[in-house]
Amino acid sequence: MCADLMGWCLFGLIAGGIARLLWPGDNVLGCLGTIALGIAGSVVGGFLLGLLTGANSDGIQPAGFLGAIPGALIVLWLARRLAGGPPTT
Repeated sequence: MCADLMGWCLFGLIAGGIARLLWPGDNVLGCLGTIALGIAGSVVGGFLLGLLTGANSDGIQPAGFLGAIPGALIVLWLARRLAGGPPTT
């Protein structure tokens, strides 16, 4: 169980870090925020991939890196829109 948690944290850190590098502007997140961003991006990416492919009949499944990074970008975009800050391009 501890190894699974460490794996998720490492996965979230890498996926969230890549998404933060790809997103322009000031993303003020610490290490835990980046991990949470990557994990949330994996869930969002898995949900969207399931909708596109019809493969998620059992519920939401986490996505790999190819789904987590676009999912994390969507989470960053939503966070900025909900925070009420100025929109960025």
